[in-house]
Amino acid sequence: MTSSRGRGLLHLAAAIDQPSVHEAAPYVEAARLAERGGLDFVTLDDSFGRAGPVALAVMSRVAPVTGRIGLVPTVTTTHTEPFHVQAAVATLDWVSRGRAGWRIDVSATEGEARLFGRRRAAPAEELWQEAGEVADVAARLWDSWEDDAEIRDVCTGRFIDRDKLHHVDFQGTYFSVRGPSIVPRPPQGHPVRVVDVTDPAARGTAARYADVALIRASSAAQVAAVRRQLRAEAQGFGRDPDALRVLAGLVVDLGDGEHAAEPGHGGGGPRHSARGPLYRGGPVDLAELIAGWHGDGVVDGFHLIPAESPRDLERLVNGTVALLQHRGLFRTFYPGSTLREHLGLTRPANRYAAAGERPEP
Repeated sequence: MTSSRGRGLLHLAAAIDQPSVHEAAPYVEAARLAERGGLDFVTLDDSFGRAGPVALAVMSRVAPVTGRIGLVPTVTTTHTEPFHVQAAVATLDWVSRGRAGWRIDVSATEGEARLFGRRRAAPAEELWQEAGEVADVAARLWDSWEDDAEIRDVCTGRFIDRDKLHHVDFQGTYFSVRGPSIVPRPPQGHPVRVVDVTDPAARGTAARYADVALIRASSAAQVAAVRRQLRAEAQGFGRDPDALRVLAGLVVDLGDGEHAAEPGHGGGGPRHSARGPLYRGGPVDLAELIAGWHGDGVVDGFHLIPAESPRDLERLVNGTVALLQHRGLFRTFYPGSTLREHLGLTRPANRYAAAGERPEP
């Protein structure tokens, strides 16, 4: 359903981070809870400097026991091999039957660089340029298999039509990749690419490559300004700006029950905290904030980060989301089966099949 003011579909996502949890079961339960609320996707953060399970591995465990919700782990493009990164994300898309995304992130600290010992830490602008190249080559490698490249003919013993595999022959500033991939083209064509653009250094990469941009800002005016900037830059790169979803990131503390939001946290907008923009109040006022910002065209939706999980996730789903559904502002069921369908994004055409290219003999 659309909002009452004629805007596009409202998109909602939630973080399922639980810093002290190292086993899979609590993440599975959190994802299932978010799925019962019809959320577009859940995210799980990760970094080389953080103790705990690998987000991509956790989401691979969550995938078989969920059916509709999108799964978006953080995957760092610094100090990693682009070929292996894209193969891992493509595999998650296969395991989840088309529900994978990846939050592209960079590693800027000297401590993380020392874990690998291959190079020193670099400025954010350089790291995000490299991340853009990773996003670019990942899409090319996903296209290196045409959708019908697999033959699987037992009688002839032919598994692949070699004419439908393509070398990408990518030569960038930071690395080169010949291809093709070792994983068939993912169900979504390209798993959804998510970038947090709170750091301005990330915005060029997001405008050029991201399907979803996350922005943490404490006022509707700030969020709206970043959204306008991203859409303009996306159009400058030859993209349809309507194909870029911009979600406001908000930490939500619903622990004090049903009451009016504290000054500075409710309808007037969240306020700054060490974890980012913070809403502290009841589920009803949070629903009003979400409906207001979306209805005014400030954002396409929200990425909500429970201050205390699973407590706040449960109150978010059973309180705020249920109210938005009751008011007809958020869907009550998944109309499709893939994350791209949840977000209203088309499945990309294969660039090599469309161009009719064939590998050299």
